[in-house]
Amino acid sequence: MTDFSKLKKSSGNLDKLTKAIEQLSSSSDNGKSDKDNYWRPEVDKAGNGLAVIRFLPAAAVDGDDGLPWAKIFGHGFQGPGGWLIDNCLTTKGQQCPVCEHNSTLWNSGIEANKEIVRKQKRKLNYIANVYIVSDPKHPENEGQVKLFKFGAKIFEKITEAMNPAFEDETPINPFDMWKGANFKLKITKVAGYQNYDKSEFMSPSALLDDDEELEKIWKSEHSLAALTADKEFKSYDDLKARLDKVLGASDVPKTTVETLKAAPKKAPVEVDITEDDDLAYFSKLAED
Repeated sequence: MTDFSKLKKSSGNLDKLTKAIEQLSSSSDNGKSDKDNYWRPEVDKAGNGLAVIRFLPAAAVDGDDGLPWAKIFGHGFQGPGGWLIDNCLTTKGQQCPVCEHNSTLWNSGIEANKEIVRKQKRKLNYIANVYIVSDPKHPENEGQVKLFKFGAKIFEKITEAMNPAFEDETPINPFDMWKGANFKLKITKVAGYQNYDKSEFMSPSALLDDDEELEKIWKSEHSLAALTADKEFKSYDDLKARLDKVLGASDVPKTTVETLKAAPKKAPVEVDITEDDDLAYFSKLAED
């Protein structure tokens, strides 16, 4: 377990997180926990939402080597045999039967198959511990530590805060309790999807002025390492069995079956969703 005084002494240091983001950028490359541990902002009938949160440092339970976010790929789509909603094994650098199936369809060169892939390609999510500063729709959440699942758009905001584009902007560590900044989460609806473009970090400030309270917050964080533990992922064979059941025999149009069989083998193609619509999308899947 990391010592709290050591955490404070490292306040303002961006080296570790900058290296982690560089590794993500150069990499080719759904977490699960108790439902009550997760927080998601509520929007009004127009699709607008507003909340203020503070991203928190790596959890005490995850130790010095832990990062303040978990990066998880997942699949979520419906076939003739039901829904497939599972973590993708590529999260752990392993072969995934869903990705392999998608690669075969995509490499066929047939547009109808590519459209199928677009509907069932893997989805990138990040998960971090956050402190709820303001939640107008549910003020009972304020002052609590929750897990927050978000997509590429919000992660870009985090990256930009750490690596600003202009020389007159000062880099900050958004996960720092003392020198970080609160994040104003602004949600709008654009083309039917939740959009986070208007979200922004506020001026840097300590989350609280009381170190004892900050230590309590830190020690109440949820383990992110647990979200990518082996038990959170089906084995290759189990995931393949689930995929076969969900797809049935009608996933590939009959007119293209022979074409697929005859198609030359090519390197797998990893096709990812980059739109930041994960909260609305996976929520709908869970409710249906």
